[in-house]
Amino acid sequence: MDLDKALRISAAGMAAQSTRLRVVAENLANRDSTGESPGAEPYRRRTVSFAERLERETGTRAVAVSRVAGAPGEFPRHYDPSHPAADATGYVKTPNVDSLIEVMDMREAQRSYSANLSVLETTRGMLTRAIEALR
Repeated sequence: MDLDKALRISAAGMAAQSTRLRVVAENLANRDSTGESPGAEPYRRRTVSFAERLERETGTRAVAVSRVAGAPGEFPRHYDPSHPAADATGYVKTPNVDSLIEVMDMREAQRSYSANLSVLETTRGMLTRAIEALR
């Protein structure tokens, strides 16, 4: 039964990191998305928050995505009076997405996903060997 718990915990970790990778990809895809009208808000970077979740049927505690929300903070501005989203002073608000931070988040999520996948594969191998020993 403990191997079943290990599989569930690893699968939950993989699902959480998969969501994180999806959000990072969305942030990178929208890093140049400004508003369409003067003074309009550009794309706001999104972040993933995790929480511990209890699976009552097995008694295991695993990670889960608690929320995906916009990151707080001001939008950087640059001067471009010809842009459709420029305000009265000629400044355009740009997304608060930093490509370097997103790539670092992506690498961390990939490593966490890989670690959970490794645990899942090892556990599956142990279950396979246990079944073969019982034959």
